[in-house]
Amino acid sequence: MRPSIVLFGDSITEESFGEGGWGAHLANHYSRSADVVLRGYSGYNTRWAALVAGRAIAAVPRSAVAAVTVLFGANDASLPDRGSAFQHVPLPEYKDNLRAICAVLRARWPSAAVILITPPPVDERGRVRYPYGGDVSGLPERTNEAAGRYARACVEVARQSGHRVIDIWSRMQKFPGWETSFLRDDGLHLTPLGNRLLFEEVVFALRDANLSLEALPADLPLCSDIDPNNAVKYFQE
Repeated sequence: MRPSIVLFGDSITEESFGEGGWGAHLANHYSRSADVVLRGYSGYNTRWAALVAGRAIAAVPRSAVAAVTVLFGANDASLPDRGSAFQHVPLPEYKDNLRAICAVLRARWPSAAVILITPPPVDERGRVRYPYGGDVSGLPERTNEAAGRYARACVEVARQSGHRVIDIWSRMQKFPGWETSFLRDDGLHLTPLGNRLLFEEVVFALRDANLSLEALPADLPLCSDIDPNNAVKYFQE
């Protein structure tokens, strides 16, 4: 059976099938080898995601999933006294929620590789330029320092649970000018370059889980492998 790769997360996942998105890149990369299944929920934090995880994945077959990515935390890290306070989740609860989400995924797909992805960094200037909900305080409702705390917590949960992790918060900040190269004007969501970087990191993690293109068979014979004088034999099961 053709394997599936499930993407579970917030808006950074929901938008990933858009033009230049990391999920779209992934679907193209595995076009003959695996199905990429999107389960992205804009605005969700881990509290909400933990409540709906079972329902969100219920329609995905039990036997087909080879890997699942989990990308939450950008909303959890909203500051508790600013315009996005309703999305804020305290750090200890965030870690507990991540563990609960992973437990749901592991229970449904025991052999699947679970890959946690940290929230990306935040450009606070962008958050001030595009205030949430008409906030006129002139203060960002998310900060990069807060996002970093949640990123480190995500890495900690992954290591304690034995799951792979992509620290995209740290990875992006290794590049000069990351604020405008990888993040859109709102200082939160990803540009095409940011999406490309995340796609590459996911591919590296999948390769580490033995899910590279080389490790997965092509879905049905390749045209170049078919003898046109005896094509029928290539389609017999």
